[in-house]
Amino acid sequence: MTKNIPVMIAVAPNGARKTEQDHPRIPLNSKELAVCAAACLEAGACMIHLHVRDANNAHTLNADRYIEATKAIRDAAGDELIIQITTEAVGIYNVEQQIQAVKDVKPEAVSLSIREFMPVGSDEKQSADFFKWLYTERVSPQYILYSQEDICHFNDLHARGIIPDDNPEVLLVLGRYSENQQSKPDDLSPLLKPVNTSCNWWLCAFGTTEAECMQKAITLGGHCRVGFENNLLLPDGNLLPDNESSVSLIVDIARKAGRSPASPTEARQLMKMR
Repeated sequence: MTKNIPVMIAVAPNGARKTEQDHPRIPLNSKELAVCAAACLEAGACMIHLHVRDANNAHTLNADRYIEATKAIRDAAGDELIIQITTEAVGIYNVEQQIQAVKDVKPEAVSLSIREFMPVGSDEKQSADFFKWLYTERVSPQYILYSQEDICHFNDLHARGIIPDDNPEVLLVLGRYSENQQSKPDDLSPLLKPVNTSCNWWLCAFGTTEAECMQKAITLGGHCRVGFENNLLLPDGNLLPDNESSVSLIVDIARKAGRSPASPTEARQLMKMR
């Protein structure tokens, strides 16, 4: 059954913190992001996870920057590629500012961390109203989960209707953002145990084991997010030449496992984007 389901591959080409000192080909401005997006679509990605930077190349949730980058990507890659913006706070933005950024941009898709928006014990109303707005406005959310505790909290919110999606998308983070982080493929199965079977689940991982972790995710029926945000290295420890190489590597792994890379059209169907 799993082999009949295409693998959705998202590329996260830059993240909030990395610069050209980390990799000379990291895309930071709109033009670079557009070139990268087109190449990654050609390589087999169905979605780009989009971070934008300010004039000093620092992380920003500025709506105008998002709109500018989205237009540049559409001009270079066409209308097919799914563009998912991030709401990552990076210690700069509060929940109200994150919500306002999404409402100002009104993207096709958005990623958000349950830990940031609705930690255990927080006032649920503001985030619940925002999740309802996403559903009403047909903005497709992907909920980022870092641990079994996050997953169980997410399941509770979903069961109580605070997260209104019938078939929510979740991104499991295998490891943490830290220097020389190496994710462990064996950590995936325990993390998956509490994941609701109604969810499409995606995985991101860190370091030279990224491809090995993605291979396990593909075997278990999951989907993949790769790119320079989480990893700059090939399995042999050498530097990846570019983001599209990250995508191509996962496409090869998927095909060897009997699963094809999902086109953006197939991904929209799998994600039940309305």
